Amino acid sequence: MVQRLGTRLFVSRLSFFTTDSQLRKLFSQFGIITEARLVKDPKTQRPKGFGFVSYESEIEAEKAMNAMNGRIMDGRLIFVEPAKATRPKDGAF
Repeated sequence: MVQRLGTRLFVSRLSFFTTDSQLRKLFSQFGIITEARLVKDPKTQRPKGFGFVSYESEIEAEKAMNAMNGRIMDGRLIFVEPAKATRPKDGAF
């Protein structure tokens, strides 16, 4: 069985000074982005150093992952991998 990459990427080790718009701009060269957001601390609204980028197609997501994983962004070595599907916390399927 072939594992599908999906269209959503997890981007980690980002600078705490990276903005949502910088993330979108950097990854937009690989295709049409449907979402680009940093995860922020709910109290301070400061970025936690990771985020998600979603594309319209798996091909675009794969191009972005291959090109950006292990690159330097804002002075930091970033990692890009397929985002894992989240499971319900109550154990329901």
